[in-house]
Amino acid sequence: MTPWSPDGEGVVGLPSGRRVRGRGLARGPAEAAAPAPDFGVYLTARVHEERWPSRWIAWPDFRLPRDPAVAIAVLREAYDRSATERVEVACDGGTGRTGTALALLARLDGVPADEAVAWVRRHYRPRAVETPWQSRFVRTARLNG
Repeated sequence: MTPWSPDGEGVVGLPSGRRVRGRGLARGPAEAAAPAPDFGVYLTARVHEERWPSRWIAWPDFRLPRDPAVAIAVLREAYDRSATERVEVACDGGTGRTGTALALLARLDGVPADEAVAWVRRHYRPRAVETPWQSRFVRTARLNG
């Protein structure tokens, strides 16, 4: 496995050194942002599939996941896989839902809940996590159960 390049577009280095790529699906296929991921998490209102192992989370734009427990389980899997695989997280624009998911991954990596939104805005995109309810979800999500 070749890890993401630390200077690759959308690549976020978590405090532990794991790297995860955030991406906007509207920018085109992942092949255009080579290399392809080993595992992807796609946060869209309708089913999204890729040609590599992936999971889809039903998550409407500007909202929260339809099933938060499923979303947390999938993000935990993505976090676990990021230790040895190139993991990508993507929604249509790559900002709100993707930023929210990346903030949750940062929490799994040890960033305190009340600092995770600011952390992802500093390390990914300044406008990541777009809505107040997404910020609240990052702060209050129960990640250990």
